[in-house]
Order: sequence, then C-alpha cells, then structure tokens
Amino acid sequence: MILETERLFLREMRQNDFRDLAEILQNPNEMIGQAGLTIQPYKNAEVLEIGYLLKERFWHCGYARKTVNGCKKYAFEYLNKDKVYSIIKADNLASIKVAESVGMSKEDEFITQYYNGDMLHYLYSIRK
Repeated sequence: MILETERLFLREMRQNDFRDLAEILQNPNEMIGQAGLTIQPYKNAEVLEIGYLLKERFWHCGYARKTVNGCKKYAFEYLNKDKVYSIIKADNLASIKVAESVGMSKEDEFITQYYNGDMLHYLYSIRK
C-alpha cells in the first residue's frame, strides 16, 4: 500500500489487475479502477499527473475526488512537489468537475493523439 485515505487505499498495479484495467479501457463510457501519480509528457517537458480511471459502477461515489485529494497530499507532503497536474480530455466533463472541485484550474489547452486521432485536452493544475 502506498497511500490510504478514509475510504480507500492506493497501491501499485499488479498482474492480476490487468483484466479490470482492460475492461475499463474497452468501455467507451468509462473515462474515469486505477488512480494515482504518474509522470506524463506535456509539450517538451514532463509533469507529475494525478490520473484516475474508475469502473462505471463506481462513478458518483466520491472515489475520484478522494483519490485526487489523497494524491495531492502525497505529492505535496511526501514528494515535496510544488505543483501537480491532471491532463483531461476536453469532453470529459466528469473529470473536469472533479479537478475543479479540489481546487485545480485550467492552465492550458492542447491537441494530442488519442487513439487514432487528434483530440483537444486540458491541462489542469494546483500549487501547494
């Protein structure tokens, strides 16, 4: 276990998680399972991103918000980072709502490859 909040705990992914992850990624409705901090490319740099993917049956339960808050705290207090980010597809209104609800604000808009085409994305961020 890496991080524990009041309602959930985060750990590294394991081999036996791949079936659930594949189910999430193959469902066109599931954009928000897995969550945590990763290094993601952004323009000519890399950013520490808080990402989250949840199975549809777990939507609207507060898990994404709790996860983002826990990851923010971990990044600021344990990793001593000054800023964290979330990269969100422009049409993912639920993830935008989560980011804004925890104090993140839109910093940039950019086009990136998503599956087989160009897609507008937003860079959200929050400082310590």
